[in-house]
Amino acid sequence: MWFFRSAIVSLTNFNKEPVNYFSLILFSIYILLLSMDLLYKPWPWYVAGPVIGLTVPLLLWMGNKRLGISSTLRHFCAACIPANVPLFNYNWKKEIWSFFFAGGLLLGGIIGGWIFANPSPVAISSNTVEYLSSFGITQQNGLMPEGLYNWQTLFSLKGFFLMIVGGFFVGFGTRYAQGCTSGHGILGLSALQWPSLVATASFFIGGIFFSHFVLPYILSL
Repeated sequence: MWFFRSAIVSLTNFNKEPVNYFSLILFSIYILLLSMDLLYKPWPWYVAGPVIGLTVPLLLWMGNKRLGISSTLRHFCAACIPANVPLFNYNWKKEIWSFFFAGGLLLGGIIGGWIFANPSPVAISSNTVEYLSSFGITQQNGLMPEGLYNWQTLFSLKGFFLMIVGGFFVGFGTRYAQGCTSGHGILGLSALQWPSLVATASFFIGGIFFSHFVLPYILSL
């Protein structure tokens, strides 16, 4: 493209030749459109993975901060619950940065999920579609099946086990393991911590066991 070459020449010649501003504008628009195209499409694992992993050294470099999400809920409870509970009896103000970190994750999820939503349907395995259809779950749009995660299902026995009981076990498990998938799986493994390896392996083993031996009974309710 001629404007691409002209823009590169204008940027590299500095003051040797007159700057072609029209080419620079076209070049900027081209880069912007290319960036927009990248934002609307899912990033491959070899790009998204390193970006997530780089948050660990970045937080450590910015102030010796440890990556973790479940601990933010503990800090939030310590700030909002005045009761003298030993778990929440500490100086949570030293961890106030985690509130901004969690808020940034929430804001980024909203921007990526709504503003830059992928126009293409979510790629779901044909085996998964067949599996869910066998339980009468035909609405499988989005990242979570709409036919399963909705207000009507929430007040059913199936929704109670999936969302209420499941949410309790997730919250209890992360506190009992002193970390979640981000604290153990990203920070802990990168620091070569043996407990994090055991916790991360347990996450996967528990998920596989639940998917094969428990979930079918819940979906059949």
